[in-house]
Formats: sequence, structure tokens, C-alpha cells
Amino acid sequence: MLEGYPGAALLVAADHGVLASNSKGGAFAALLARGEVPALVDALTKTAATSAITLCNFNLESANGHVILEATVMPSGGVSSGAPAASMLVLLRDMTMEKNLRATLIESRQRYKDLVEVNSDFAWEVGTNGAFDFVSPKGALRYTADEIVGKPVNDFVVNPENYEPLPFTSDVPLENVELWMRNKEGNTACMLTSCVPLSDENHVRRGTRGVCRDVTIERANEAALARARHREYLLNHIVFAIRDEIDPLNMLSAAATATADALMAMGSRIYRLAEDGDYGVAAEHGETEGLDGLAELFSDLDYRTRTRDASIGDFEVLYTPTQYRQAINGVFAVWRHKDGTAWEDDYRILLSDVANQLGIANEQIANHERIIALSRTDSLTGLLNRRAIYEEEVPRRIARLMREKQTAALFYVDLDNFKLVNDIYGHQAGDDVLLHLRQLMIDNSRPGDVI
Repeated sequence: MLEGYPGAALLVAADHGVLASNSKGGAFAALLARGEVPALVDALTKTAATSAITLCNFNLESANGHVILEATVMPSGGVSSGAPAASMLVLLRDMTMEKNLRATLIESRQRYKDLVEVNSDFAWEVGTNGAFDFVSPKGALRYTADEIVGKPVNDFVVNPENYEPLPFTSDVPLENVELWMRNKEGNTACMLTSCVPLSDENHVRRGTRGVCRDVTIERANEAALARARHREYLLNHIVFAIRDEIDPLNMLSAAATATADALMAMGSRIYRLAEDGDYGVAAEHGETEGLDGLAELFSDLDYRTRTRDASIGDFEVLYTPTQYRQAINGVFAVWRHKDGTAWEDDYRILLSDVANQLGIANEQIANHERIIALSRTDSLTGLLNRRAIYEEEVPRRIARLMREKQTAALFYVDLDNFKLVNDIYGHQAGDDVLLHLRQLMIDNSRPGDVI
């Protein structure tokens, strides 16, 4: 009987003496005789006293390492009603591999659970009825698991009819499908979803299982980066259009045209701030009728002002000041027909970026005009100098007179003894004389005359 048992087996007397053993049980007989397995001794004592089956586990060290054994002790004559057992049958089973496999399985399951929870916002299972049968314990979409389980998938997916197939009810495996879902606050979240269909042993579909990961922030960052790159592309296009122009005023015209096209605006206008504080139109593009009162909006602008909106007639206007070294030198405005929607933030940013470039261009134009004025006029009186008269005005006017067959007069005015004024009264008095003469000539000439 003992040899028929695949493991170690012993027949033990009530006094713990080994009566018989199979070939695998010989080593245990020696250990029992030396009292080296106290757990087995306790089990034998209990069974001998009660004639009841007793189980116990104990560990042994062997040449192959740590061994875990399970012993079943039972009366050899069968279980009686409490009478002492004359002998007992001990059956030993090696549990080492089973224990190790169980521990490994538990560890593997925990590892898999940890990885799923780390790599996804939530794991789920949906039954054939289209409702959630399971959601990972931490819940999803700011709902608890209990608030989701049993609810239809369509209660959470935005426009589920747009997905074919919908991952939550798919009968084919899917990976990284982006879909939009509503959270508990009613806000939308972009979920990256993967799934596998579930089938029973008869290959009958019984649901779908998968994971979802919230990528809303990632997609928002990607969209913001794409918009920034698009703005950079448009800004570079506009800047290059400006730089390709040699004439400063043509730079503004190029900027007005390129920006209106980039923003898909109906028109644009660039103003320059004059010394008297008025804003004059320096360049414009597109449809401009009905925008004559636009400059009246600029009275309260300062260098800290960002883009502003205004409604004028049939147009929605977006405008921002141009500046140089924290001083306003103009305004850049674009407009489009009213359609009930506000200007996009990207358009505001782009307009502000272009305005920064135009602030430099306006300053360059002002410097250019100052240089031209200095090269053509006398610094004291402000009248045209000799070069401007003889190289520009006189040849141009003579050519016009010849073309129109008209006549004109040239007056040459000189001051006799002017040197004596400087020598006797000083150069300041001499300057006053020149300024007085300047005013005399202006008062006694016509607006079309040149002095």
C-alpha cells in the first residue's frame, strides 16, 4: 500500500515509532526518529489522541535548497469517534514548486496590475449589453468605479456614432484610438484607448476589455506648439516681405498686405503718430470703406496696451499699438466682417508680433524722413538749402513749365553788409535777422512758391 503512493509515505505507531515506509519515506523515518520535525510530531500526537485527520506544513533544508512539505496524518484504521488510534498513516507531499508558483503568480499579477495602472488612466471591461462590467478601482473621468459600473458606455462618450467601431464595444482588437469622453464636471477629455474582444470557450463574444489613457494635456500642448509654429511661419513670411522692400513706406504697404492675407482679414491699415499727436494713415490694404473713424479709438493707448477689439459699422476690428523703446509711434489694425465670433488668440499674438516689427519700421521711416529733411533744409530757418533748390526744385519746376508752356520768376535776395551785424551785435543778432527775413519772404509769397 505504501509503495503505491507517489510521494513519501510512512506507517507510524501511536508512540511515533515507524512501523513501515516506502522508498521515499525512509529519510523522513530517520528525521522523525531524531525528533527533527516537531510539526509532524505534533500532528501525530493529535491524530493518535483523537483519531482525526490532521494536516501540517513544515520546512526542510536539503541539498537542493529549501523544501516545503505538507503532511496528512490519518488513523490507519479509518476515522473513528474519538477513540485513540493504534497506528497512523503519514502521507507527505512536496509543496515547494506549488508554493513558489503561487508566489510567482501573485507577484506577476501584482506587477501586471501595477503596470496597467501606471500606463493607463483606467482599465475597463464592457459586457455584450454595452455597459461597464468593470472599471479599475481608482475609477475614471473623476467618477468612482461604483459610479461607472453598470452604466452604458454611450453615457460617457462624446458622439459615439462617429466611431466605427467604438473601442468599448469592438469585436476586433484596436490600439491607440483617440476618442473624446465627458468627465464628472461635464468637461471633455481626450482618451487614448486600446481594446481586445472577449470570447468564451465556444468562441461566442461576451464583451470587450481594454485600457484608456488621458492625453488631453498632451494634445493641447501639441496643438499649441503647432499654432506657435504656424505663427512663426506667418511672421517670418511677413518680416521677409517687409525686408525685401527698399523704400521704407513700401515696407509698410508690404506689411499691411502680407498680414491681412495671413489673418484672412478683409483689410488692414497702418497708422503713424505725427508730432502733433494725430494718427495718419501710412499704408492700407483691402476693403477700407466705412472705417474713417477708426483713429478716434487710439486716444487712450499707451505702450502697455495689448491688442483690442472694436466694432465699427459692419466690421470687427482688431488693433494694437506699434512702439519703439516704450514709446508709441503708430497703430496696426486689421478687420473682418461681423460673424459673431471673437478674434482667435493666435491672431492677437501674431498681430502683436507684427506690430513689434512695425514699431521698428516706423522709427526707421521717421529717421529717414529726418535725414532727408536735414539734407534738404537749412538748420536755422528751415528753408530749402542750395542743393535742394538747384538740384531738385529748379530742374523739376523748369521741366514742368516747359511741358505746360508757362512762365515763372526767380528772385534772388541778398543782405548787404550782413557781416557787420555779426561783427558788431554778435551772431545771435545775425540769426535773428535771418529769421526775420525768412518770415518776410514767407509772408510775401504764395503757398505754391518755393523759398
